[in-house]
Amino acid sequence: MLPKELFQPKSIAVIGASRNQEKVGYGVFANLVKAGFPGSLYGVNPGGGEVLGYPLLTSVEAVPAPIDLGVFVVSPKDILKAFPILAAKGMKAAIAISAGFKEIGGEGILLERDLTAMAKSTGIRVVGPNCLGVIDTHACMNASFSNGTPSKGNIGFISQSGALCTAILDQSIGGDIGFSKVISMGNKADVSESDLLEYLADDPETRVIMGYIESIDDGRRFVRAAKEVTSRKPVILVKAGATASGAKAASSHTGSLAGSDNAYGAAFRQAGIIRAASIEELFDFSIAFSMRPPTSSGKILILTNAGGPGILAADAVERLGINLFEVSEELQAKMAPKTPPTASLNNPIDIIGDARADRYRDVLNILSQEDSIDTILVLLTPQGMTEPDETARATVETLGKTNKAVFASFVGQASVEEARKILMAGGIPSYPVPERAVDAACAMFRYSNVRRADFPEDGGSLGGRPMAAQRALGRILNKGGKGGEEDSRDILEAYGFSFPKNAFATTSKEAVEAFRSMSVPKVVMKIVSPQILHKTDVGGVKLGLASEEDVANAYETMMSTISRLVPDAHIEGVSIQEMIVGGQELILGLTRDPQFGPLLMFGLGGIYVEVLKDVAFRIAPISKRDAREMIREIKYYPLLAGYRGTDPVDEDAVVDALERLSVMSSDFPEILELDINPIRVMPKGKGLRAIDCRVSVAGTEK
Repeated sequence: MLPKELFQPKSIAVIGASRNQEKVGYGVFANLVKAGFPGSLYGVNPGGGEVLGYPLLTSVEAVPAPIDLGVFVVSPKDILKAFPILAAKGMKAAIAISAGFKEIGGEGILLERDLTAMAKSTGIRVVGPNCLGVIDTHACMNASFSNGTPSKGNIGFISQSGALCTAILDQSIGGDIGFSKVISMGNKADVSESDLLEYLADDPETRVIMGYIESIDDGRRFVRAAKEVTSRKPVILVKAGATASGAKAASSHTGSLAGSDNAYGAAFRQAGIIRAASIEELFDFSIAFSMRPPTSSGKILILTNAGGPGILAADAVERLGINLFEVSEELQAKMAPKTPPTASLNNPIDIIGDARADRYRDVLNILSQEDSIDTILVLLTPQGMTEPDETARATVETLGKTNKAVFASFVGQASVEEARKILMAGGIPSYPVPERAVDAACAMFRYSNVRRADFPEDGGSLGGRPMAAQRALGRILNKGGKGGEEDSRDILEAYGFSFPKNAFATTSKEAVEAFRSMSVPKVVMKIVSPQILHKTDVGGVKLGLASEEDVANAYETMMSTISRLVPDAHIEGVSIQEMIVGGQELILGLTRDPQFGPLLMFGLGGIYVEVLKDVAFRIAPISKRDAREMIREIKYYPLLAGYRGTDPVDEDAVVDALERLSVMSSDFPEILELDINPIRVMPKGKGLRAIDCRVSVAGTEK
């Protein structure tokens, strides 16, 4: 847990305070003075002198005890020298603003390790190094070199980028958006995003947490912490670096489709975090949460004085998968006497272009008294008769103190600029275009779903036969770490997965005997070779073999084709399998993410996974709810739910399979990648059958 002295110290020592206004040491000390820090403030500089009326001490030893917070703006080696001296004077927390640590490589890496070790040995929590600093507006503390101090507010902001932090602070000061706390994490040698989330969750001055993230070092701890925080407060993050670097050397479909960004997306969804796509969205969403209660119905009522913006807003509502509030005849009857005959009283409610502030006020008064309406979007375009400022005041007066989620979009610039300020000052989030207001409303609705949904205990109740699976994994390791269908099937069967009847054959005669012994209408023949991953590409799969002659001919043709196309492949034999017809082809997969651990995948299988890439991811362990959300998240879920008279698939069986895969990922961390593709899910109540699979195990080159 972070000490309160990091944000509300009674005494601060700035090591490296400077008289030179061009130095960072001056900027940090000046910000503390200008913010009105009420405690004891000391500056240390070997040259002495004074800055802004404060005398500069010439050594760290001269700083009087006790010191709550040390702020370091000196070289890395000087930080390491001064740190233990201030620790002896009672320092509880430190902010290392200076650069020159691991970001420069070489010696900097060693210096940062020393700083981390010093923090751990003394129990002193350190923010940074290589950071902008820390601001607590409610404590009148600005221990950063930002260009100014934001106003007091209820948004807590964490950032991994100091430069971006300065830009966002500048934008907030210009837009009069208040913050409770601002923390630039820098290199995260000690204090991490997880530490900050946990602290801000209990901070009474913080209502919403927003942040900029580039990387997360301990992904599993982050998910645990975020789940706890989002059950109480919204967390909105923008994640930079949306690349597929994690898939560079992947050999499975799951590995190649996963990538780091999908892992972060899965972690954010499971933790209840709202992900912003841009800095603009980060601000838009945070402002909404800081001013209004979350909307819960997912239905929006739009009030406008112009058809075009109302239509744009309605289009955005439909695009985001939420709904327009249905205006009843009774409600229309209440509004009719207050509006002209040409007004449209359906949703969007268009009170037409000559609407003055009194017409807005009359209608908003009626809407404010309707308990069934929890979300209202007020639109205005400036026309000849429009009164933007008075309309803004009417909106604040009628809706500002209600428990409704209210948004406004006064479209334009010069003539609505003051109206926007009136709205924001009155607690109504204002956006320049309707679509951004609808996006913010949708984010609030998604968060309401997070708060209503209890997070079940992580999965793990479904067991398997680990010893049988362990033996199969051992065989795969002996073969170089890449398991084909034969060995991979043994692992999955040990965890309750069902496969068609099958037999292994090394000659045409054995293949025919296998067909005869199965007594099934048709079989499939598949090549078995560790070098051949995509069997169909080289003629390594033959379907619908219905006779002994078919099987014999298929064997000879397959061997001839593969010897020509893949002459260096080691052919172990063929697999003869009962041919399963019906159902829907799916893919289930598992890969290991370096930050978050086992990452599960679900989607349409067979060739569809390569063409459509319609897949969903979650971090294991997962709950039943996680598994069901994965299934319903893909775009083509309607095909599984029953489309135009087709039978719905056995969704419960897929949930069960994903849970079993989750347990396996925990039991065997040596499994790097696993694909079950395809796995056929049958109609409801009839289960599923795994058709093909492969596993990659630790010990192989990825």
